[in-house]
Amino acid sequence: MIRRMLGASIAMLALAASTTFSSAFAADAYTFDKSHSRIVFTWNHVGMSNQSARFLSFDGDIVFDAEKAENSKVSVTIDPASVASDWKALDDHFKGEDFFNVAKFPKATFVSTEVRKTGKNTYQITGNLTIKGKTMPVVLDSTLNYSGDHPLAGFVKALAGANYLGWSARTRIRRTDFDLGLYAPLTSDTIDIAIESEMRQKK
Repeated sequence: MIRRMLGASIAMLALAASTTFSSAFAADAYTFDKSHSRIVFTWNHVGMSNQSARFLSFDGDIVFDAEKAENSKVSVTIDPASVASDWKALDDHFKGEDFFNVAKFPKATFVSTEVRKTGKNTYQITGNLTIKGKTMPVVLDSTLNYSGDHPLAGFVKALAGANYLGWSARTRIRRTDFDLGLYAPLTSDTIDIAIESEMRQKK
């Protein structure tokens, strides 16, 4: 009887330990802290200067597994009508048929197909980028800058109670691949995209 009870106790402890271990390293879902996230794109203007603009409206989620990067996933939706270059005439041109044609194509998307860890805090996120109805594979070279409780959680109660991630990501695309090629290559065909994001764990 004692042996059976002891055996059952050991089995229950093993199950509890296994459950704790699994949950500690399970993939967690995160969403953008939009007040501290930016999607910026940069181009060269006819060899004279480097210009940039950003998107003010975007949304998305990341499922991040710190132990098994291949279990991670990224999904982002961008509203191209929110493009902001600090010059209204250029923004209006970007929104028109020559470029994003937002009336016909009201959103751009990125959906990951593979996440691969390449270093201690670096990752390659491969996925499909769709702009103006054209889909092309791209690779985001990404760095995990931070993971843990928000550093300001002790001062701002709203930031407490969740894990946070801080990411930097970079990629380069050809705008002609997405039917955005007006004036190329006089104005550069290559576009550099930089993403800075802080993300809060979902409850």
